Amino acid sequence: MQLGMIGLGRMGGNIVRRLMRNGHTCVVYDTNAASVAQLASEGATPSQDMASFIGQLQKPRAVWVMLPAGAITEATVNTLSGLLEAGDTIIDGGNSNYQDDVRRAKALAEKGIRYIDVGTSGGVWGLDRGYCMMIGGDKAAFDHLDPIFKTLAPGVGTIEKTPGREGRKSTAEDGYLYTGPAGSGHFVKMVHNGIEYGLMQAYGEGLDILKGVNQESIPAERRYDLNLADITELWRRGSVVSSWLLDLTAISLAEDPELKSYSGYVEDSGEGRWTIQAAIEEAVPADVLTAALYTRFRSRKEHTFAEKVLSAMRKQFGGHKEPGKA
Repeated sequence: MQLGMIGLGRMGGNIVRRLMRNGHTCVVYDTNAASVAQLASEGATPSQDMASFIGQLQKPRAVWVMLPAGAITEATVNTLSGLLEAGDTIIDGGNSNYQDDVRRAKALAEKGIRYIDVGTSGGVWGLDRGYCMMIGGDKAAFDHLDPIFKTLAPGVGTIEKTPGREGRKSTAEDGYLYTGPAGSGHFVKMVHNGIEYGLMQAYGEGLDILKGVNQESIPAERRYDLNLADITELWRRGSVVSSWLLDLTAISLAEDPELKSYSGYVEDSGEGRWTIQAAIEEAVPADVLTAALYTRFRSRKEHTFAEKVLSAMRKQFGGHKEPGKA
């Protein structure tokens, strides 16, 4: 199946590679000519501008936009809306606000253009591990593009089946799911990332406590020099707190036991804030998620070992670098 990709950064480029690796064809465009040339050397069809990009796609066209949320994605969708035709599909696979999806889908529907919002999780590891995708929007477009989503998803793999799900017909076990109308995919991904903030904060604080038990203020008989790299590795094996985030933390501590290459300055990408806004609108108490978000704000003024752990995890799963770091 053919897919057009706009945005060839860390995730966009690897999405193209995973699709081509499994027999799909891709037409690619990015304002960075070097990124286009690199994917072309790997088998993608390169485009020099948006108009030629559209002309190289087979009808009905499917265009995946993988750009930073906000103005650049908005401008790209607007441009595409003037170039595409009825029956074509625009896919936003970035981290857009779900309310923008609702608005865009309505405007595009008036032109007969279908819109899909894909909350995409997998980061820089997705090329090999696959991408977990939460997909909202036009159901007919989702069904048509199912081969694309199925290829990008991790598949059942070695994860044991959940007891009680026998006989259910769902793509969830494959790692992708149609969640409902426009905006629902990004809404689910938004809350996913809000939860991620809380999980990361819990790991960071726990490891900070383990590290701090060796300080002089603690009585000598209760002072322990603990090996955090070994402890996180231990927890990966049979513990109830095991997770991919813990795997990434173990990698970071194996590489840099004191996390000296991190300052502890932790950015937030927007979804955490939007999750708290949704919680307020729904009158749902979200104490842990709110505290985790506020801790990221505070990290930009003062830093703890816990925040170095958060920075390390962000670099591992998404390639995010602290400001000022090479």
